[in-house]
Amino acid sequence: MADASYGWGLVSNPEDRDAFESAIRGLHGELANLGAHGAIDGSTRALYDRQVRAMAEELRRKATMGEITWRQAATEANTVRNTVMDSLRGRSTPLGRALAESLKSQGKTLNEMIARKTLQLFGPNANFNALSTAQQNQVYAAIVESAGKSNPAITARMRTVSRAGRGLLVLSLAVSVYVVATAEDKGEALVHEGAVTGAGIGGGIIGGAAAGLACGPGAPVCVAVGAFVGGALAAIGVDYFFF
Repeated sequence: MADASYGWGLVSNPEDRDAFESAIRGLHGELANLGAHGAIDGSTRALYDRQVRAMAEELRRKATMGEITWRQAATEANTVRNTVMDSLRGRSTPLGRALAESLKSQGKTLNEMIARKTLQLFGPNANFNALSTAQQNQVYAAIVESAGKSNPAITARMRTVSRAGRGLLVLSLAVSVYVVATAEDKGEALVHEGAVTGAGIGGGIIGGAAAGLACGPGAPVCVAVGAFVGGALAAIGVDYFFF
């Protein structure tokens, strides 16, 4: 194997040095794993925010212009929001999906939203069926508005996670660039670094998915452990084959 030493001079024995560098590459793969999780889930949340906001604005416009009724707008808004939520959860990492499911296992039905907004707007003793048409339209309009909003605390948190994820990916890339630049055989070092990084990310996704199947939905701690262990083992395992 080409000498792709990290050049820190911490270990002098060749066997110990190889073990040390393998552990460092495992950590390197884990950085990429964590970075990818953060970047993917943060981007998915941002896409969800944009899509539901645009959908709600368009339905509000149509209802205001009389192109559809407020009930039709509320029905479509609630359906589309739940569909977008389920679709984008499928594009999240297993950890992102587990976190989302722990906060909300599934979307609310239209009847549940009608009951909630009726109480919020007209008090605990209000009965939707007893409301006037104008009041019912207020309830429907509130459902449309709610469908276009996401939890601001979660959105802010995911924005931070996304930035942190991108930062870890940049750090992981910087380590790879340094290792390749200082290696005797730069071609082999490049392949080596790419394999370890890819294994760390892929192993994390697979490990998280396996943990999700074992622990069931909405178990973020279990999935996080699976993703971390899967990423580390995959990165170290791939690194082993280069010796």
